[in-house]
Order: sequence, then structure tokens, then C-alpha cells
Amino acid sequence: MIKPNPESDLSLNILVIGSEIVDFLKRQDSFTVLEDMLLDILCKDHRRTPALFVDALTFLYTVGLIEQKGYKIKLLKKNDYTQPNLL
Repeated sequence: MIKPNPESDLSLNILVIGSEIVDFLKRQDSFTVLEDMLLDILCKDHRRTPALFVDALTFLYTVGLIEQKGYKIKLLKKNDYTQPNLL
């Protein structure tokens, strides 16, 4: 669910986790191993699950912010953003 419920905890929202993933990737120069990022994101809140992490990655990939290569991802530069054709 993208739009948070007013009573939900925002630290478990896909958009918040996605922004933390983007912040993590901004600190990296090239492709990053997913496992390293997963451990960093999950350590910030014990209630987060790998499923939330994957949902946030799916969202970021769908809007064209990240590029995937094997088990590694990187943040695309501002000029390279392209939303994939979903039709």
C-alpha cells in the first residue's frame, strides 16, 4: 500500500523504506550487493521484514529510479530516469 493509513506506523511504509534505500544508494559509487543494503535497512527497525524491502525495491524499479544487474543494484542518475513501459 503506497498511501499510508493515518493510524499506521510510517517506519513500515514502502515509501519510507524506499527513501532509505535511495539514501543508501546515494552513498555508493557503483552497483551494490542487495544483501548489504537489506541488512542495513532491517537493522533500523526490528519490525521490518524482507518482504517490505522487496516491495520497496519493486516500487523503485517500477518508477525507474534503480537499475538491476544480477544481485546488485544502483541508483540511476537524474538524466537516466525512465519509467519502464508497463503495457
